[in-house]
Parts: sequence; structure tokens; C-alpha cells
Amino acid sequence: MDSFVQFITVLLIFVFVLLITYLVTRWIGGFNRRQSISGNIEVIESARIAPNVFVEIVRIGKKYVALSVSKDASVYICDVPTEDIVIKEDGSAAGLDFAGILDKMRRKADADEMTDSSESRRDE
Repeated sequence: MDSFVQFITVLLIFVFVLLITYLVTRWIGGFNRRQSISGNIEVIESARIAPNVFVEIVRIGKKYVALSVSKDASVYICDVPTEDIVIKEDGSAAGLDFAGILDKMRRKADADEMTDSSESRRDE
């Protein structure tokens, strides 16, 4: 009979610890969610372009920017005009053409390289 009482006691302590763990986890999760909602920074949409590499449209204040995010670095790509952002009724972005944004970035980089190379030829 003594071992049965010990078993029930240990079982109750185990259930109590699980309950406390669950409640603390929910509280911490709610705290983090409130912090992200009340801030001026919001991830509008994200798309994977390679393993562990994402292109994200982020709202910072009233400005939208495209970022490349990996586990090692976050790189600014370009500003995204507000009129190009389409927000669905459920609050998420829709109609964003990441291929178009990447092509625009590539064309801009190519134009910058061509400008730099023509300037270096003039300097010679």
C-alpha cells in the first residue's frame, strides 16, 4: 500500500510539472506575439529561393523593402514601391511577383556594373 501512495504522489507531481510547463510556454508565446504585433517591423511575405535562403518583403514603418535572409546574413535588396504591394483581406500579401523583383534587382546590378566599367575606362 505504501508503494501505491508513492506512485500516485510521483504521478501527481509529474502532471503538475507538465501543467506548469504548458502554462509558462503559452505565456512566453503570447508575450512574443504581442511584441511582434505592436512593432513597426512586419514581415509581409517570404519565399524560399535556396536551402536556408529566403527573399522577404518587410514593412518598416510605412516603407517596404526586399531583403535576402539566410542563417548567416541579411542583405538589403531594394525598396519596393507601396503601389506594388497587394494585401489580401486576411492581412497577408498577395500578387507579389518575386521573380519580377529579382529581375529588377539583377537589371539594376547589371546597369551599375556597366556604369562602373564605363567610368573606369574614361579614367584611363
